[in-house]
Amino acid sequence: MKIPDQVMQYNKLGKSGLKVSQLSYGAWVTFGNQLDVKDAKSILQCCRDHGVNFFDNAEVYANGRAEEIMGQAIKELGWKRTDLVISTKIFWGGPGPNDKGLSRKHIVEGTKNSLKRLDMEYVDVLYCHRPDIGTPIEETVRAMNHVIDKGWAYYWGTSEWSAQQITEAWGVAERLDLVESEYLPLYANYGLGLTTWSPLASGVLTGKYNSGNIPPDSRFALDNYKNLANRSLVDDVLRKVNGVKPIADELGVPLSQLAIAWCASNPNISSVITGATKEAQIQENMKTINAIPLLTPAVVEKIEAIVQTKPKRPDSYR
Repeated sequence: MKIPDQVMQYNKLGKSGLKVSQLSYGAWVTFGNQLDVKDAKSILQCCRDHGVNFFDNAEVYANGRAEEIMGQAIKELGWKRTDLVISTKIFWGGPGPNDKGLSRKHIVEGTKNSLKRLDMEYVDVLYCHRPDIGTPIEETVRAMNHVIDKGWAYYWGTSEWSAQQITEAWGVAERLDLVESEYLPLYANYGLGLTTWSPLASGVLTGKYNSGNIPPDSRFALDNYKNLANRSLVDDVLRKVNGVKPIADELGVPLSQLAIAWCASNPNISSVITGATKEAQIQENMKTINAIPLLTPAVVEKIEAIVQTKPKRPDSYR
């Protein structure tokens, strides 16, 4: 039975009031490496035409050029800033000794520089791109809180932090009275809103790659992504991709849509950040909205039996 066409869903980012499109777009690799402002405008407009309101960037993407391209493209498109959710990430800002990490100096200066490149007064979400074990967590928490207080960002989050690191940061915020004690019982049940990136594993889950075939117009053909290709195009990964392909065929959807739908169907994921260099790829990715209802628990279990990525609870002992 054919599933009726779906419309873009907007999810709250965790339990905050911020609503982000279930599918979003990220500038990693594409802006500045493969796309200029003209191309970016067509890609961004195609995303908006499909209901996307969330666009992701980072200071390190194309050494800052990705932020410049996104900002200029949005300005030329004449979009209302309030209609958009823009995020960027701070960690790798340049070659200098204070241009990297999560010190107060780099968080403040990096955020200002990102806003200048984006030509925006604020971002909606500012991420700590990686944990910084060389900076005291209290310094990072205070600096991010300062950024929020200044209105340069409305929310802050983390990227690839461990559960322990997130918990430690929360404990510091509580100790410093950056969280009102009256609401602590509510925050104890606060849910993380995940914005997952690279749902197609840089194209591996489209099925277009094999160990001896790298299309010349793909990101793995770029000189600065050869190492990523070597890590991704390994026999175990390709075997799993080939194993999932029959499930996609059975459901009547492309493998790429099945992969994105698998991410989006996770109730803990607020938005899946997709990437594309062509409008046709955007259009194909956005059709995933119609594939999400096909991922029943039985289908998800079939996929899990092949990819084996489901976290396992640790054994408990009496």
